[in-house]
Amino acid sequence: MRLWTSDDKMMDFGRARMLYRFISHHQRLQARRHPMFEKNLTMKVFGYIFIAFWAVYLILLGVSAHAVFEDTAMEAFDWIDGGMIFFLILDFLSRFAMQETPAQNIKQYKLQNIPTSFLLHTFLLRMGVQPYNFFWAFFFVPFGLLSIPQFYGVMGFFGFILGWWLMFVLNSYWYLLWRTLLNRNMLFVIIPFIFYAALAFFGIFFDADNQWLFQGTIHLMRGFCQWNPLCWLLFIVVVVPLYIVNFQLQKVAIYVEIAKTEVVKTFKTNNMTYLDGLGVIGEYLKLEFKSTVRNLVVRKQFITGGLCMLMLCGLFSFSDVYDDLPFMKVFICVYCFTCLGVMTLTTVMCAEGNYIDGLMVRKETVLSLLKAKYYFQCLMLIVPTLFSLMPILEGKITVMTALGCLFFTSGAVFPFIFQLAVYNDSTIHLNKKLTRGGHDTKVQMLMSGAALFLPMLVMYVLVECFNNDIAAIAMIVIGLIGTLLHPLWLRNIYNRFMKRRYQNMDGFRNSR
Repeated sequence: MRLWTSDDKMMDFGRARMLYRFISHHQRLQARRHPMFEKNLTMKVFGYIFIAFWAVYLILLGVSAHAVFEDTAMEAFDWIDGGMIFFLILDFLSRFAMQETPAQNIKQYKLQNIPTSFLLHTFLLRMGVQPYNFFWAFFFVPFGLLSIPQFYGVMGFFGFILGWWLMFVLNSYWYLLWRTLLNRNMLFVIIPFIFYAALAFFGIFFDADNQWLFQGTIHLMRGFCQWNPLCWLLFIVVVVPLYIVNFQLQKVAIYVEIAKTEVVKTFKTNNMTYLDGLGVIGEYLKLEFKSTVRNLVVRKQFITGGLCMLMLCGLFSFSDVYDDLPFMKVFICVYCFTCLGVMTLTTVMCAEGNYIDGLMVRKETVLSLLKAKYYFQCLMLIVPTLFSLMPILEGKITVMTALGCLFFTSGAVFPFIFQLAVYNDSTIHLNKKLTRGGHDTKVQMLMSGAALFLPMLVMYVLVECFNNDIAAIAMIVIGLIGTLLHPLWLRNIYNRFMKRRYQNMDGFRNSR
């Protein structure tokens, strides 16, 4: 059926609605078209459980926030409204895992005779009403019900909820602007973080008597509660230019997505001859190093992990936020050492799915590859070790605690997460963008979650039952045993992988 002709300049409401329903229907069926849908179905069940957990958690936080601020000098809702910048920062960061750019979705519709401008308007409008923009309602609805009606009535409550929703819609378009630029160059990630940090510092902390941002957001949200037309006009004045800029930027992004202009980068050749003495393992170590530098997906995994480690170590070292929270100290120490390994090893052997047939031509080639990956991950532990010097020099943790996390990661966490090498059977495309439309299986989700949180639980129990020094010594001993025994457990993984090799190779081929 012909939906559009090139001679048409305008469309009536009925045709626009038909096209919108056409696109919405295809978006709902998008996941079903992927060969990994059956595996994703189970993963989505765990995802829904995870979402339900956070929904209940936010409801409890909303009720607790009202109780905390109820007896203060200011009204409870003023404290929350004044801290709007911190909610927007959390929302901005979370969107990296939840929100795609329209250019990534529009490509498939270019085969239809539908104007690009209509597609862009459709996806940009859908972005404003996407379900994620309503997720914070689990916090603000219970909080607003307890705080707002007694001052502004029922209509004030609806104005409060609608005002916060509009702030998150505005944040989604602001995120989209920088996410699109970030796809072109990773350095663009610096600008929004500097913007938010400058707003928070100069608007709240720099001038304790003025706090213009804190007071300004309070007056803005009070205006929404009173249905002040100036507040709604202010939102329109800000969101319309953002919408227009995103519209124009997405036009360029769509062309880049469709044209697929290949940018060939020249790399200085480094033969890494110092690894030649390790034989086959040395060759695979060279491959790991070069894959990290040259492949988009692997490089972004390392950059993201490094930024997470640096941010947490800096926050832990140079602030007193977590000084009275023993579990958070354990969380930061363990997470900084394990996050990079978990990020990259969750998809262990998935990159090799691109050339898995070549790995099978020689006996025990896969075993050499696994050893090289393990040595490479152990070498990368130098990064969190250097970052841990910040809390060590500030007196927040001891050298023994850092060593305990280091060896426990290499000797307990890595053997655990390496088990995924047996079960992973989907190929990752090394130069495609990382988006929320990932295809992690339920095994990957469970194993990565356990690899992150079980070490925290072990360390916390040891600290609570004994003390920091004994806990660190115990973790060092456990880690050293696992590290020294790595030839045995890597051989076991290799043997189990070979028993499943035909099943895994079939999965790798189907997902290329």
